[in-house]
Amino acid sequence: MRPMTSDSVDIYYFSGTGNTLLVVKKMKEVFERNGLRVGLFRMEKTNPANVDLSHTVGLGFPVAAQGTFPFVWDFVRSLPQADGTPVFMVDTLAIYSGGVVGPMRKLLEEKGYTPIGAKEIRMPSNLFPKEVVPEKVEDKVRKGLEKAERYANDLLAGRTRWGRVPILSDMVAIFSQKGKAWKLFRKIYRLQVDTSKCRRCGLCVRLCPVGNITMNEFPEFRGECQFCMRCISFCPTGAIHLPGKEYEVYRAVKVGELLKE
Repeated sequence: MRPMTSDSVDIYYFSGTGNTLLVVKKMKEVFERNGLRVGLFRMEKTNPANVDLSHTVGLGFPVAAQGTFPFVWDFVRSLPQADGTPVFMVDTLAIYSGGVVGPMRKLLEEKGYTPIGAKEIRMPSNLFPKEVVPEKVEDKVRKGLEKAERYANDLLAGRTRWGRVPILSDMVAIFSQKGKAWKLFRKIYRLQVDTSKCRRCGLCVRLCPVGNITMNEFPEFRGECQFCMRCISFCPTGAIHLPGKEYEVYRAVKVGELLKE
């Protein structure tokens, strides 16, 4: 595909517990070393209608349910109609996806964007891992960031591609976009608050990207959880938990990095 033509790149990203943030920050470093101006914008704090179409657009997000979170799909659907604006995507995943690369390309092409590259990068899982071994985590993160650096350089040189497998990937994508799938997850993973541990700090409310948590006497869940794992991974006292399941929490960055405007 063609190399990036704009000297300005805006990357709109969502990061659950930090993997995607690490990746897009590494890509930002590479672009800036090559003289580009780069902006990083949190999806959950960005009005998609305000995206600058004179810049190359980047999209970064985690894989979820072999696709990505419904609110990420909604963000992309709400982007303004373009006339050839270059766009690339990068996602982070634990194992595989199958329902995001092709469908995302189709959606963006229908909105007038020119896809210039897509890359999936394996990083440590944050979905109730049974064990978090620091050495293994560090090795996987290192390899993931090396891949992110190569991808950024390939984008600059026009060596990237954005493939598409119609039918199969479109069918897989439907699962992550449909509300029924997430209702099923909420039945399987019933997060609870241990009121004996909760300090009512409100961090979980600030972290939730979809406004699912409200603070009354203690945090309460509204029934719209999309399992980004932020609240359970960053709760300072471990008050938010999944009863009856053995797991450790994984977070790739400090909580303040996710909350930066």
